Amino acid sequence: MIKALFILGLVVLVTACGAKKELVVEKPTVSANDYPYISLFHEAMRLKAKGRLEESILKLEECLKIRQNDDAVYYALAKLELQKGNKEKSAEYIIKAAEIDTKNTWYIQELAYMYFEMGDFPKSRDNFKKLVDIEPRNVEWQYGYAEVLVRTGETAKAIEALNKTEDQVGLNPALSIEKYNMYMELKSEEKALLELEKARTMYPNDPQIIATYVDHYFRANQEEKAIEMLKELVIADPQNGRAHLALADVYLKQNEEQKAYDELTLAFQSPDIDIDTKMNILISIHESMFKIDPKVIALANRMVLDYPNESKAHSIQADYYLRAEQDDKALESYKKALALDQSKFAIWNQVLIMEYQAKKFEDLYKNAKECLTLFPTNSVVSLLLGLSANQLKKYDEAIEVLSVGKEMVINDKPMKAEFYGQLGESYFGLENYAQGKKSYEKAMELDPFSSLIKNNFAYRLALAKQDLEVAKSLINQAMKNSPNQSQFVDTYGFVLFQQGEYAQAKAAYEEAFKLNESDKVIVEHMGDAFFKTGNVDEAIIWWKKAKELKSTNLVLDKKIQEKKYYDPIF
Repeated sequence: MIKALFILGLVVLVTACGAKKELVVEKPTVSANDYPYISLFHEAMRLKAKGRLEESILKLEECLKIRQNDDAVYYALAKLELQKGNKEKSAEYIIKAAEIDTKNTWYIQELAYMYFEMGDFPKSRDNFKKLVDIEPRNVEWQYGYAEVLVRTGETAKAIEALNKTEDQVGLNPALSIEKYNMYMELKSEEKALLELEKARTMYPNDPQIIATYVDHYFRANQEEKAIEMLKELVIADPQNGRAHLALADVYLKQNEEQKAYDELTLAFQSPDIDIDTKMNILISIHESMFKIDPKVIALANRMVLDYPNESKAHSIQADYYLRAEQDDKALESYKKALALDQSKFAIWNQVLIMEYQAKKFEDLYKNAKECLTLFPTNSVVSLLLGLSANQLKKYDEAIEVLSVGKEMVINDKPMKAEFYGQLGESYFGLENYAQGKKSYEKAMELDPFSSLIKNNFAYRLALAKQDLEVAKSLINQAMKNSPNQSQFVDTYGFVLFQQGEYAQAKAAYEEAFKLNESDKVIVEHMGDAFFKTGNVDEAIIWWKKAKELKSTNLVLDKKIQEKKYYDPIF
C-alpha cells in the first residue's frame, strides 16, 4: 500500500538477432553507504512484526538521525504510535509524512480520516477534496467527502458528492436516504420525498425506505399515512421490534387491545429489543393497569424464558404474579431473582414481607438472617428476624437481634415500639414476666395508639395469668380504637376465660368466630368455652375442627383424647 521505498537496481539482458550479446546495467539508486540505513529500517520492521513496538520505534528514530526526509519512516512511526494508543504522536508523524510526499494518496487518506475523528472537519474536508479530485470514481472517498461536507454545513455540496457516488454504484437505498436527510435539512421536502419515491420504485420492499417514510409522516403529523407505512414495515421487516412496538402503541390508542398485545408479543420476540426496553414496557404497563390482564402476564413469563439468568426478568414476573394475586408464584419468582442477584434490597424486602404475611416463619428466619449479613444496618430486617425467632421460640437469639436492631431506629417511634413489643414477646416466652411487662410498657409509651401492641400485651398477660384486669383494660382500648377485629375480640374472650367468666368468654368467642370462621385459635377457643360451660361433646367437635385447621397447640390432641381441658402450650 506504500510506494516502493528502495530500488536496488535493474539488470536487463538484451539479445539481438545476429548481434553480439550485450549486458546493460541501469545505474543503481543506492550506494554502499545506504546499507546501514536500510538495515536499520528492516530491523525495525522485523521488531514490529514480533510485537516489540518500543524497540521498533527506537530503530526508526535512529533511521531519522541518518535521513530526516524519509516519509516512509514517519508513516511507519505513525502506525506504531497508533498501535500503542498514542493518537497525538501518531498524528504528528502522519502530518510530517504528508508534508514530505504531498501527492501520496495513502497519506492524504490517513489525514482525512484522522482529522474527521479529531473533529477538525474543515481539515478533513480539504483532504477528502484532494482525494476525490485525484480519483473521482472512488466511491468510499466520495461518500466520506459527502459526510464531512454535512459536518461543515455544506449540505448542497454533499448532495453533489452523493450524486457522483450514485453515478458510480447506481441507485442505492442507503444513498437515497442520505440524500433525503440532506434535502430535509435544506428544507426541500419535495426533493427529499422525490429521492424516496425514486428509490422505492426500484426497491418497493426495502425496510429502510419504508421506515424513513414512517418517520417522515409521523413528524409531519400525517398519522394515517404513517400508520399505513408502519403496517407495511412490519410485513417487509417482521423482525423489526421497534416497528412492532410502534404499531402496538397505535393499536392501544385505538383501543384494539388484542392487536396491541399481538404486536407486543412479536416485539418481545425480536432480537433488536433489549431486556431493558422490555423491562421498561412491562413496568409501564404494570403501573398503569389496575387489574393485570393474563395476556400481559404471558409477556412477563416470556422474559424469564428469554433471560433465565437475569434477575430482573424473574423480578418483573414476580411483580405481575403479585398484582394478579398469585402470591405463591410471586414469592417463588422473587426468590429466583434473589438467587441470581442478592444486591437488590427491594426484592429482599418483598420476599421477607410475603413470608411474614404467609406465616412462613422458618423461611422468614432463614432469609432474614441471610439478608442481615448483606444489609447489617437495616432495622426492618432486624425486626423481622427477631419476630421470626420469637415464633420459632428462639427467644435468646430474638433478644440479641432486637436489642441491637432497636438502636438503629432513628426518629421513628412506632418502629421502635415494634422492637420493644417483640422484646416483650421474647421475655414472656422465657417466662421473664417482669422484663416482658417493662418492654411492652415501653412499646406503649412510644406508640400509645397502637391497638396491636395493646392486644398482644393483653394476650400475653392472659396466657401467663398475670394482671388480668390490666389485660382487660388494654384489650378494651384496642377494640374501641379498632372495632370488628376478630383477633382483638378473641383476645377479649381469652381474658374473660382466664378470669373464669366462661359464659361471657363464650359470647365473645362467638362474635370473633362470626368475623373470621377460619381462624384456628378462635375455633379452638370455642371448644374451650363449650367445655367450661358444660357441653363436652360440642367442645370435642370444635377441637377437632381446630385440628383440621392445623392448630399449633401442643396439647390439643390430649384434650380431644381425654375429653378434658388443658391450658394451651405453644
